[in-house]
Amino acid sequence: MVLGERVARRLKRIFQEIAERYGFEIDTQGVLDDHVHILLAVLPRYSPAQVVQRLKSISARIVFQEFPEAKEQLWGGELWNDGYFVRSVGGNVTAEAIRRYIKHQHDPKQLELNF
Repeated sequence: MVLGERVARRLKRIFQEIAERYGFEIDTQGVLDDHVHILLAVLPRYSPAQVVQRLKSISARIVFQEFPEAKEQLWGGELWNDGYFVRSVGGNVTAEAIRRYIKHQHDPKQLELNF
């Protein structure tokens, strides 16, 4: 397990702090053992790459300061990999469908998405 319960709880708060600092609005977030999903609204002055870079870099710095043992558990000592996925809401992919996915991603039986 890469992200333990304590780290996962702290990451949620860190993401909220970053969002408040930069004017993002977090609608829903889910932090699992090895990845996160966040549904957020962002001002158009930020590109998706800028948003992801801020979330990843600031959260990694804080996690490693507060949980130095986490760095030892990670291959290469990095919290986040280079990849990410961004999808805008619209068309057949509604905000409610994304919320439902994030909230129930750990339980596939509850997922009834029509993407």
